[in-house]
Amino acid sequence: MHRATIFNCLFVMFLLLAVLFPGPADSFQVPETLYYDISWTGIKAGESVIGIKKVDDHVIITVTTRSAKWVSVFYKVEDVVESTLTAGTDKNILGQRLKYRLNLKEGRHRKDKEVIFDNRGSKALYIDYLADERKEFDLPSGVFDPLSSFYHLRGMQLEVGKSVYIRIFDSKKIYDAEVQVLRKERITGPAGEINTLVLKPLMKSEGIFYQKGDMLIWVTDDDKKIPVKMKAQVKIGSVTAQLTGGHY
Repeated sequence: MHRATIFNCLFVMFLLLAVLFPGPADSFQVPETLYYDISWTGIKAGESVIGIKKVDDHVIITVTTRSAKWVSVFYKVEDVVESTLTAGTDKNILGQRLKYRLNLKEGRHRKDKEVIFDNRGSKALYIDYLADERKEFDLPSGVFDPLSSFYHLRGMQLEVGKSVYIRIFDSKKIYDAEVQVLRKERITGPAGEINTLVLKPLMKSEGIFYQKGDMLIWVTDDDKKIPVKMKAQVKIGSVTAQLTGGHY
C-alpha cells in the first residue's frame, strides 16, 4: 500500500463527510458520533470516527483515522483533524469559525498545521508548526476551512442531476469544489436496506484533497444525509469506508 494513494484518499473522504452532509440545523443531534471500517480491496485496513460535540460555549468537530494493527506494523497512521466554532442558538448550534487544526502521522510523513480565524477582520492566520511558517491571508465571506464548511453548507439541498459547490480555504489557497449528485440507489447499511443518494466530488486542488481516481459517496436519502459508504479508486484496487454504527 502507498500513502499517497490509499490513506490520502481515505483522509479526503472523511473531510468531505464533515463538509457536505450536516443537513438543516435540526436534522442532526449534538453530540453525534459516526464509526467507519476502512477496507482496501476487501481487507480491513483501519477505522475512522467523525464526531461533533459542544464544550462550554464552543462546538468541536473532529475526524480521526487510524490504521489497523497489521498495517501499523509497517505503516502506522494516526490522523486527527479538528475544527472549533462558537456555539450558536438552539436552532443554529454552529456559530462562527474559530480555528482549524490538522495533525497527520502517516509512516514517516508528518503534518502539523493550524488556521486561526479573525472573523471581524476577515483574515486567516496560517501556521505550519513543522516548517516554522506563519502567514496571514485575506478571507472573503463565505469561505471556510474543510471542516467549518459544515456550517456554511448546513442548509444545502441535494437533487439528482444537479451539482453543489463548496468554497474552501485549504493549503494556503481558496478554491471551489464541485460535488455531483449522480443518482438514487438502495444499499445495505448497519440497520438493513436503506435508500441513498450517490455523490461524486470533483476536487480541483492538490495537497490533502488530491486523488487520482474517481470517488463516490453514498448518503441517506433523507434530511439527515448520513454518509453510509464511501469508495475511492487508487492505483491498485479501491478503498472503501463503511458505516458500522454510532450515535445519530
